[in-house]
Amino acid sequence: MNNQIWIKKGDILKNIEVEKLVFWWKWFSILKHSNPAYNWRIIFITWWAIPWSIVDVKVIKKKNAFLETQIVNIIKKSPFEEQNKENIYWECGWCKWINIKYDKQLDIKQQQVIEALHNLEKYDENLIKKFQEIQASPIINWYRNKVEFSFWKYISKKDNIEQHFNVWFHKQWEFSKIQDFDWCILIDELQNKIYKKIKDFSKTLWLPVYDQFTQKWFFRHILIRRTYYTNEIMLLLSFNPDYFIDKTNLDKNEKLSKIKDFFIKLTKDFPEIKSIYFSYNVNKADTCIWDLELIYWKKQIKEELMWLSFNISPTSFFQTNSSWANKLYSLVLDFAKKDKLKDFTVLDLYWWTWTIWMIFAKSWAKKVISVEMVTSSSKDWESNAKLNKLTNIEFKNQKVEDFLKEYINKWEKADLLIIDPARAWMHPDALPNILKFKTNQIIYVSCNPATLSRDLEYILKNSNYKIEKIKAVDMFPHTHHIETIVSLIKE
Repeated sequence: MNNQIWIKKGDILKNIEVEKLVFWWKWFSILKHSNPAYNWRIIFITWWAIPWSIVDVKVIKKKNAFLETQIVNIIKKSPFEEQNKENIYWECGWCKWINIKYDKQLDIKQQQVIEALHNLEKYDENLIKKFQEIQASPIINWYRNKVEFSFWKYISKKDNIEQHFNVWFHKQWEFSKIQDFDWCILIDELQNKIYKKIKDFSKTLWLPVYDQFTQKWFFRHILIRRTYYTNEIMLLLSFNPDYFIDKTNLDKNEKLSKIKDFFIKLTKDFPEIKSIYFSYNVNKADTCIWDLELIYWKKQIKEELMWLSFNISPTSFFQTNSSWANKLYSLVLDFAKKDKLKDFTVLDLYWWTWTIWMIFAKSWAKKVISVEMVTSSSKDWESNAKLNKLTNIEFKNQKVEDFLKEYINKWEKADLLIIDPARAWMHPDALPNILKFKTNQIIYVSCNPATLSRDLEYILKNSNYKIEKIKAVDMFPHTHHIETIVSLIKE
């Protein structure tokens, strides 16, 4: 008779020690089990805990090499946990790490990058020596220059909850739910005060919040942007204008006029507000920006970084942590051979961040060519180049993989490649052509250690580039996000 205990889906595994965080938001542990078939089996854990917590978990999926589980109970808190008066990480997905001591957050992120690039040691036995110490953020709280709150209902028959006017962020692990809060630790006191006033006023109008499932009702989003160095604020209210169709008992113009009057009066209390928009939003997707109307003063607000000025519109992408963006871009510039820039043609691929190509152009590079396929922000980057009197820039509005083929076929060259792709990865067709440039240096800036590892492996495997140095940069405290800068040089 077989007395071995077999694990089934739905089983509860007790007293599991959380060891570390891997790929973004899953925790990792090793199962110690009496059944040899499960002993030392890898466990991936979702829902929230902190390294070295003791938890009970429920088996969600069984795979050959691992088990996927969810936390059902925290038996013992981690020694790395600290209480925070703004601790809402269980409800809100924005600052899940807020109860982890900041020095431990840095340790976790540094280790994540090292582990993500561990497979590259087969190309470089000295790889670990090339990791520089992670760069901590000078500001741990209140650093976000842009925040977007959603209006939503929170109705749960299971939990006997029926809330019809919630404003905040999506509940962690449950995108269909919005918890209701009045304060966010990631934005400063001024932004929080403005948010609370808009929220309280919205409730006085007796207009319902939008229902994402039925695609009906009115209020949708509040967007607040505040520049760090120039202290200018942009506000945006997103709502569904179709709500008033067939509402014969409501005067649409009267309601919108009342909302406009409130926002205009808000500028008297908060003179930092320089720009206010309405977003007439009939988009079925949960997006904030749609048909925009400027209802107050400036179309754009201005920010300043590293000797440069930036005009920021509602649709502009800009680094979320302005106070720390200066340091990130300074590090990128330091990784480059600055003394030779005056003779360099710099090719900046995926320039959707704006800032890098402008910094290199301002730093007296001979020429900067910036390549990106997204056209929505073209007016922004052209106007910002003119604003800063930068004439040594060429803009290429193409897919990177298409541009590279054309550029190489024309026998064009570059002295320095800057790569800063979106979170997903570089297009596979772009990587082979990058190696054809034979530049002396490639600087890769990544917000995803996993895809960074994949792209670096291709480069190291198919060229004589070697990694010169690696540095992780924490721009987003209390979150899992991490930036990594890698310099590759040709031997």
